[in-house]
Amino acid sequence: MKQIIPFSRYFIPAAILSFLLLVTGVFGLFRMGFNMGIDFRPGLLLEVQIAPSALHMTYDGPGNAIVSLSRTSLEIIISGAAVDEYSHVFSFASYPTQADLVRALHRIEGISVSQAAAPGISSSWLIQSAASSPWLEEEVPFVLHYLSPDATPIDIGDVRTSLLPLGSVAVQVLGAPAERRFMIRMEDSEIYGRGVPSERIINTLERNFGEGVVVVVRSDFVGAQFARQLADQAWWLVSLTLALILLYCTFRFKFQFALGAVIGIMHAGFVTITFIVWLQIEFVTLTIAALMTVMGYAINDTIVVYDRMRETRRLYPDDIFRDVLNRGITETLSRTVITTFTTMLAVSFLYIFTTGAMKDFALCLLIGMAAGVYSTIFIASGFVYFWDIQSQKRSKRKPKEAKAVPLKAMQLSP
Repeated sequence: MKQIIPFSRYFIPAAILSFLLLVTGVFGLFRMGFNMGIDFRPGLLLEVQIAPSALHMTYDGPGNAIVSLSRTSLEIIISGAAVDEYSHVFSFASYPTQADLVRALHRIEGISVSQAAAPGISSSWLIQSAASSPWLEEEVPFVLHYLSPDATPIDIGDVRTSLLPLGSVAVQVLGAPAERRFMIRMEDSEIYGRGVPSERIINTLERNFGEGVVVVVRSDFVGAQFARQLADQAWWLVSLTLALILLYCTFRFKFQFALGAVIGIMHAGFVTITFIVWLQIEFVTLTIAALMTVMGYAINDTIVVYDRMRETRRLYPDDIFRDVLNRGITETLSRTVITTFTTMLAVSFLYIFTTGAMKDFALCLLIGMAAGVYSTIFIASGFVYFWDIQSQKRSKRKPKEAKAVPLKAMQLSP
C-alpha cells in the first residue's frame, strides 16, 4: 500500500510562510513599485535596428521612381506623366549578391547606385528603413541597409548608455540578439521641445554606433490615456478570469472548493508578482501573458487534485476528510512533479537561450509554476481543509441550540 503523506500537518506553517512572503511583496510594491515597461508608459515608441548601409541610390531620369523591398526581391516602379508606368523586379534568387544586384540596377536609365558594403554580401540581407521616403531623388540618396544573420550582437546596456543624454528613455530588446532590434521609449515629458524626438534618438545612436546605421522599423506615439487604459484592461482581464474560474469550479465541485482554487491561483500570481517587484523585472504585456499562463497552470493542477479527492471520497466513504485530502494529494503528487519538471525543463532552455523580454517571460513562468504547485498543495487544499473543520464545529453547535429553544419556550409558557 502506498504511504500517505500527511500534508495537513504543514498547512499552518505554509500559511505563515505565505503570509510573510506576501507581506514582503506588498512592502516591495510600496517601496519600489513596478518597473513598468514600454507598453504601459506614455510617450514615443521607436523600434530600431542597428544595421550598416549597403546601397545608396539616386534617380535623375524621366518621371518618378519608387523603391519597394520584400524578403525575396527588390522592385523599382517608374511612373509619371511623361513615361509609361513600368516595374523592374529583381529577384534575390536571380541576383544573389549585392554586386549582381548593382549591375542589374545600372541597366535602368537614370538610376545611380553606389556600394557602401562588400560586394559579396547576400541580397536577402537588405533592409529598408520605414523612416525614409521610398521615392528616389536626384540630390538625396536613398539608403538600403543590410544585416548578416551572424552579426555580432549589440548589448542593450551600450544602447541605454548612449541614450542617457536624452533624459528618461527606456530600451527593450526585440527578437534574437543577432537581429540588433530594440524598442526605445521616450517619456511623454521628454518629447516636447529640443527638436523632433525620433530624430534626436536616431542622431544620438548614430553618434555612438556609426553614421547611417540606424534603421527605423516602426514609430508610434502612445498617449497617457491609452497607456492607462491598457493597464486597466490588463487588471480587468485578470479579474474576469478569476470570476470565471470561481463559477466553473462552483458548478463542478462545491463553493468552498471553488473559493480555495481561486485563492490558490491568486496566491501563485501574488508570489510571482512579489519576485517581479523585488527583481525589478520589466512589467510589459508579455508579463501579463506570463501571469495568465501561471494562473492557467495552477488551476489545472488544482482541479486534478480536487478530482482525486472526490474519487477518494467515493472509494473510502467512512474516512474523515483529512485522510481523504492527504490521500488525494499523495496520489497525484507524482503526476504533479513529473508534469511540472518537464514543463520547467522546457522553460529553462527558453530562459537560458533567449534575451530581453522573452528571458523575463521565461523567468516569470519558472517562478509561477513552482508557486502554482505549492499553492495547489498547501493553499487551495489547506483552505478547503480548514473550511471543513469550521463546518464540523458549526454542525456540532446546531443540535444544542435546537434543544435549548423548546426548553426555554416551555419555561416561559403560562
